[in-house]
Amino acid sequence: MLKQTFKHIIKLACTITLIASVLTGGFFTSKGQVNAYDLGSKAPDRKAVLRVSFTTHEWWLLTWQNSQLICKIYVEHEGWPQPEEVKYFCGDQIAKDWMATSPCLFSEEITTAQQCPGLYLHLASVTPGEREIEVDLLPPQVLIDIADCDLQPPQNSCQTLPRLHLIAEEPLPNEHIISVQGNIGEDFFSCMGSECTVPLPATGINGVQVRFWADSSFGDSTETYTAQIRVVPWGDFVAPDVASEDNPRWYVDVLSSQYLRKVESSCSQIWSAFPPVGGPPTWLSSPDHPDALISNQPFYYLAGSLIRQGSVDASDCPGGGLQPSGIANQCGLETARLMINEWQNQFNSEIVRVAKETGVPAQLMKNIFSRESQFWPGYSATYKEAGLGHMSDLGADTVLLWNPSFFTQFCPLVLDTTVCQRGFGNLGISEQEMLRGALVQNVSAACPDCPLGIDLRQANFSISIFARSLLANCEQVGQIIYNTTRRQAGEASFYEDLWKFTLVNYNAGPGCLSDAIERTNASRRPLIWENVIQNLEPGACQMGIKYVDDISFMPGVTQASTTESQQPSSNQPTPIPTPGTQITTPPQPTPTPTDPGYPPPSDPGTNPYP
Repeated sequence: MLKQTFKHIIKLACTITLIASVLTGGFFTSKGQVNAYDLGSKAPDRKAVLRVSFTTHEWWLLTWQNSQLICKIYVEHEGWPQPEEVKYFCGDQIAKDWMATSPCLFSEEITTAQQCPGLYLHLASVTPGEREIEVDLLPPQVLIDIADCDLQPPQNSCQTLPRLHLIAEEPLPNEHIISVQGNIGEDFFSCMGSECTVPLPATGINGVQVRFWADSSFGDSTETYTAQIRVVPWGDFVAPDVASEDNPRWYVDVLSSQYLRKVESSCSQIWSAFPPVGGPPTWLSSPDHPDALISNQPFYYLAGSLIRQGSVDASDCPGGGLQPSGIANQCGLETARLMINEWQNQFNSEIVRVAKETGVPAQLMKNIFSRESQFWPGYSATYKEAGLGHMSDLGADTVLLWNPSFFTQFCPLVLDTTVCQRGFGNLGISEQEMLRGALVQNVSAACPDCPLGIDLRQANFSISIFARSLLANCEQVGQIIYNTTRRQAGEASFYEDLWKFTLVNYNAGPGCLSDAIERTNASRRPLIWENVIQNLEPGACQMGIKYVDDISFMPGVTQASTTESQQPSSNQPTPIPTPGTQITTPPQPTPTPTDPGYPPPSDPGTNPYP
């Protein structure tokens, strides 16, 4: 008896200890993360039940001969039932018989309705009703921004140490955000209410991962979001009280779907790759004003096109200013100079607008148009390409397959919506060919009835399509690298090199790039530009190297850099140049070149389009 009493006392003590531990949080806790639903409780579903009024119209389908009831049709709209509705309730054959029935018109032969052949509809009843429907409610979300710093792209620098500002939003009118929580690296933070501001540590070149979420009074939490944030100190932090030309600053970059500010390059988000500290190189920059894209390149193909279309009178030149191939000779080029300069800069405003809309660098697009078409956006029968960016069937295939949002918008313009819902990869061969052809035709600005044979409105419209094709190529490059390395593209390579891989993918095709990436990775060498191009197959694949050089080469422009005195802060270790790390001197903004020179050479006769 005494033994049983002792066991009962021990059991009671354990139970009390367990309850006390749960109430004080002694159990079910782990470092760095807070479970919003302790003890395994389930969050409520964000759903609501609404009562909706409706009216049912009951139609009878009868025979003219004897008013025999054939079937009943129920619809919830006024007016006659649609053929599809009759087919649904009555079947294919009856629907066909009804649609084939002519109006019953009296004549000498037909004097009563019973003599009319076929079927007719009769509205039998109209009944009001109510039903309950379940709808999904909008979930809460958390957005992030940088506080205590006015970030100005492309440098994104701060004069004071920046902080991370988190803003949680609860869309339900009678609910509110209880707290915002997360981790910066291994360090946990938590704030009561819907906003939270926390200091950011210096991270080094690779940045730090941030996880964040918010809890709602509704009883649930937002999804757990992530961000990669880089804060690189730069300048003289040792003696801040001593006058110095090297003022300390912090360079800040954020990669996250929840970032409130404009992202300079959407492909940076796709790859999870930071641009170089202080901003991208000039050829990957996006100026705010179109004038920064002004150029005056000597384009022989463009000059020849303008002469052939009669916009430039070169009759005093040998051969009328043209070579036998149809491009301009030197005299024709000089005669057309003013028109060439005006023509190649008329698209600058649209290029800048599209760059802001899509995140594709404006200078990159202008350089590609320069290299591909010399800004003559018609259809090139010789190379079976069209538009300013010379889109081919292969290029159209890439954007339709790798940019689903663009496919969703474009496909219904060509095919039935129900067909488009299958996705480009699941369409039949003929349907895919139809879409490819329609897209190439859409980017071509060739117009026999337009002045100079070019529809300039269509040319400007095609710039947006071309930007989205580059986004699709970014997606494809990221997938190629992930398939090979099982790492994100930004973890395996550099931002600038990833853009060069994207240009190879666009110009030479994914087969060339994929093989080179696989060979480079198999040899255990870093996926940097210098290594990958050594593994490109000779011939068409290696032509992509020259293509990239032409687009990234901007003579007359010193790639922007800071003064030699600017070195990383002495309290930060010097980074090791490995993939996933980007080492560069922060650049300063410089104007777009106006000197001739890219793409070399300008004569398509000696540099045929790929």
